Amino acid sequence: MSGDVDPKPGFIRTYVFSTDHKMIAKQYLFLGIFYLLIAGLFAVQIRMQLAHPDAEAPLIGKALWPQTDGKMPPEFYNMLFTMHGSLMVFFAITPIVIGAFGNFVIPLQIGAKDMAFPILNMLSFWVMFIGGIVMAASFFVPHGAATAGWTAYASLSSSSEVTSPILGHGQTFWLLGIAFAGTSSLMGGINYIVTVLNFRCRGMKLLRMPLTTWGLFFTAILNVLWVPVVAAALFMVLVDRLFGTSFFMAGPLASVEGGQPLLYQHLFWGFGHPEVYILILPVWGLVGDLLSVFSRKPAFGYKATVYSMATIVILSQIVWGHHLFTSGMNPLLGHVFVFLTITISVPTSIFFLNWLATLWRGAIRLTEPMLYALGIVFVFCIGGLTGLFNALQALDIYVHDTYFVVGHFHYTLAASVLFGVFAGIHYWFPKMFGRNMNARMAKVHFCLTFIFLNCVFFSMMYVGAGGHMRRISDPTTYTFLKDFQVWNRFMGYSTLALAAAQLLFAWNFFHSLFFGKKAQQNPWQANTLEWSAPTPPPHGNFLSPPKVARGPYEFNSPLSGDRDWLMQDDPAATASDS
Repeated sequence: MSGDVDPKPGFIRTYVFSTDHKMIAKQYLFLGIFYLLIAGLFAVQIRMQLAHPDAEAPLIGKALWPQTDGKMPPEFYNMLFTMHGSLMVFFAITPIVIGAFGNFVIPLQIGAKDMAFPILNMLSFWVMFIGGIVMAASFFVPHGAATAGWTAYASLSSSSEVTSPILGHGQTFWLLGIAFAGTSSLMGGINYIVTVLNFRCRGMKLLRMPLTTWGLFFTAILNVLWVPVVAAALFMVLVDRLFGTSFFMAGPLASVEGGQPLLYQHLFWGFGHPEVYILILPVWGLVGDLLSVFSRKPAFGYKATVYSMATIVILSQIVWGHHLFTSGMNPLLGHVFVFLTITISVPTSIFFLNWLATLWRGAIRLTEPMLYALGIVFVFCIGGLTGLFNALQALDIYVHDTYFVVGHFHYTLAASVLFGVFAGIHYWFPKMFGRNMNARMAKVHFCLTFIFLNCVFFSMMYVGAGGHMRRISDPTTYTFLKDFQVWNRFMGYSTLALAAAQLLFAWNFFHSLFFGKKAQQNPWQANTLEWSAPTPPPHGNFLSPPKVARGPYEFNSPLSGDRDWLMQDDPAATASDS
């Protein structure tokens, strides 16, 4: 029967090829943290190259490029920003936010014993693991890793290895790595959808699910719908490279006529824009939960938030064209995408206002998860407002391919999701590992990260508004950019400080795994079902099948007695329909 687990598995079944959703969540978490470290080091190297383009690359310069006195060649810089974006999106954020949080939280929050398909769940992790190895291995093939950016635009990525063997195999390894990551996401998406729809415990109606589960559920829907689309596009790129076909190749490099490079952009951004919401929806749900728990108030407009997220899921699939405003698109068609993109800001504004209303006059507790949640509110506000510039065709033509777009993207996705990662880890760490992290160290880490992250990303938008292009390794070759070099140095040093601040988190996380103070069952005094389970939860999660009687945000209820919170499965009080 689905969800049944061997009560006495051996070491391999427990820690390696486990079908327990909680162990798989931990595997995803450690995998994501590893690639977060690697992608973060790439970011440091990128910013230091831009800060000092004429200097020797620290640590690796003389060893890799003795012929240039240790100076980084443009080709390697292209590899760095390509692999930074690719690893961060597909092998750091995805494993942590979707793989780790989704696997750990969904069964516990809906009162299930496990995922609907435990073996498929195990396979999804190992497919992701293999994809990461294939991607990382691309650095060690002739001519190095991929250089076409994380978007892998044709014809940069589809140049044939048959006609142009000097290009090397790095891009091919990149395509295979993304194929493995996409397959893993598709497996996980199917599992999440079936689990949420069919394995909820008694009384757990859909509109009694916490917002975190809603976010993960909507993410799974988008994954199932759009991963096959980008998989088809990447398959065509792969056969263009390996067999000399011309799905996307055009001009003198094409073996036959009829290739359409622009078609790739439509297919990629058909997936690529929903991908932004694939990664951010779980974080939005988590923010709704945390603001409620640590404001000691019901989440304001719970149903409106759910419906707004559902509306965003629909609209996110029909706005991809705003990424192609500079591709020669007919202005009339561009107006359609402008309207749709502006429209998607309406439901976004609704749940953002719901966040603020939840905070209003709340008994706010500035715990470490709450600080990170408030950080998300701030950075996402900046990212969302600056997105309006990119949504307008006339303004987007000016800022397209500048650092303004990079700054907007990093505020909307990177900063929001990074704070979401920290918020989720600190919030569920006691339940996941049975120990507490050091609260004081976590708060220092938040303050330093918040300061230096904004120094980096806000400066990107400033120099981008002045015309600073992206994807260039030496800005000083352009006369009009020389005045911005002081800002590139400022961003470089801020990135170093940001990276150094993460050492606090690393120490706190790994030290607390073994030496942290043992956690209580419900240290945050939250209402949702995961806090009804023992700490850490055993196989099967609950000592007895839970029965839900109310919604997830019963704070200051007259039924709660001398406490200010009421658990969803508390049998001592009369059920309500909230």
